[in-house]
Parts: sequence; C-alpha cells; structure tokens
Amino acid sequence: MKVTEHLRQAKGTLVSFEILPPLKGKTINSIYDHLDPLMEFKPSFINVTYHRAEHIFKKKADSSFEKVEIRKRPGTVGICAAIMNHYKVDAVPHLICGGFTVRETEDALIDLYFLGIDNVLVLRGDAAKNETFFEPEPEGHKYAIDLLKQTVNLNNGIYLEESIRNGFRTDFCIGVAGYPEKHFESPNTSTDMLYLKAKVDAGAEYIVTQMFFDNQKYFDFVKNCRENGIDVPIIPGLKPISSIKQLNVLPRTFHVDIPTELSTEILKCKTDADVELVGTEWLKQQSIELKKAGVPVLHYYTLGRPKIIENVVRAIL
Repeated sequence: MKVTEHLRQAKGTLVSFEILPPLKGKTINSIYDHLDPLMEFKPSFINVTYHRAEHIFKKKADSSFEKVEIRKRPGTVGICAAIMNHYKVDAVPHLICGGFTVRETEDALIDLYFLGIDNVLVLRGDAAKNETFFEPEPEGHKYAIDLLKQTVNLNNGIYLEESIRNGFRTDFCIGVAGYPEKHFESPNTSTDMLYLKAKVDAGAEYIVTQMFFDNQKYFDFVKNCRENGIDVPIIPGLKPISSIKQLNVLPRTFHVDIPTELSTEILKCKTDADVELVGTEWLKQQSIELKKAGVPVLHYYTLGRPKIIENVVRAIL
C-alpha cells in the first residue's frame, strides 16, 4: 500500500520506523531482532536507508596504492523484500543519486516494482567520505529532483530507451526529504523552500523531515510550506539522543540545533545511561505534543536504538 493511502485511511496519528541495513557479514536476523520488539505497535511502513560505497587506498606489494571500492552495508532491495515478506508491512527503500548511473537507477526501480514495493523515498544522498562536496556518478543524477523526475517518468511508462513503446507503467508513491532547519547547502530558507516546492510540483507526494529536537521548528516549517503552496503531507522525523558525544556529532553531521534546555540537562549527566533517560523523556514529550497537534505520522529514526523507541511509543499510544 502507498504511504499516501495509509494516511488517507488513518483515523489518527500513525507510527513508522526507519532502520539501517545490517553491516556486511551479518544476517537478516539482525534486522528481525531489531524490529521484532517494535512490531507490536503496528507500524504503517518501515523505511530502509541506503549507504553508498566508499573508496579506500590499499597498499600493494610494490608499495604503490590501489583504489578499492568497499560497501559496508548491502543495498535496500533485498532487505525491503525480506521485511515485507516476514512482517507483511510496507517497506520504503531510500533511493539516492550517489553511486548510480541513470540506467542502474532505472533497473533498480524496475526490480523494486517487480517485488511489489509501492513507495520510494528519493534523496540526493551525502557526499562520499573522501569528498568535500557531493559529486554525482558519471552519467548519474546530480540533484534529487532529477532522480524524482526519472521515477515519475517510469510511472508514466517513459524509459531511457526511446525504442521502448507502450512499456508497463510503474506506480510508485514518491516521498522526498524536507529540512525544518533548512538544508545546510541552501543559502537561505526561502531558497530551500523553492527547491522543495519544485520537487512537489514535479510529483513528490509526501515529505519526511530531517530530525529536529524543537517542535516549534517543525510547526514553523509546515506553516512556511503551506504559505508557499506545498500541500502534501509532512511527516516529522524523530530521533532520540542517547550519548553525550551526540551533542557534538548530531549538529556537525546533520546540521541540526540542540535546544538549550536539552543540552543543559545532558551536560549534567555523568554517564551515557543517564543521557539515555534524558533523551527518552525528551523524545516522549516531543511525540506527545506532535500527536496532540495531529501530525500524520510519528516517524522514528531507530538507528540502532530500538529499545528507546519501544519505550517512547508504548508510553504515548
């Protein structure tokens, strides 16, 4: 079922989760162990992130270096299929620009459609670890909107090969990312909003936000979207803080602010276990306020912390 269909049929705020693929070498059971405690909450869908390959330089016997591509986590196609088969719940694969040519993207979309996957979340993706700025793959997409347009084209039966006539049409529900604190590469909020509006006009059907820790930033973002003619559902993305080092890591990595009240309480903590209690309570209060405000979905970035999410969701349902 499409994400938008879940929203239309909902009688209240839904719950969804986002997970990482397992590290290579681990089995699919690591995903099941992660999700099993959360399935009692009947999530409407589960997002699966995608992680592009990295390049390292490996020293050879002659002391020269060879550039080697490594992939620490597998792709999303098999994982999404396994989740849907095992739990009978919709899985939403992340589709990114980085590391793919347009032809590889088309093949991936066809595979996803053949597997009965109805939704994709279209993202540009991050720069590779050895790159300062995002660099597209040769013959790949540079911007998320281009990837979005390719997906829309396939929904309309338009393939890269012009010789394909009357090809089958996919029927993906397409989501995109939104940034309550603006994308870090955008010069200002207004420009960021123009880019988001262009994606919606091009066919995006819903928005999932970057994590935030101040609900007012989400409310202001939604208001700004509506004032700019963006009328699709806007799903808030939520993440717990569980360690002291995240006070520095999260702002640096995800370009989000930590509210003073939250950082003050965390700095009083002596252990990460104490931080986890503070982070859990903060996320619970965020969730209660957002649910009271009638958000369509509470979307939790579990990212290795399913127990925290389990405690929060149980407390608010």
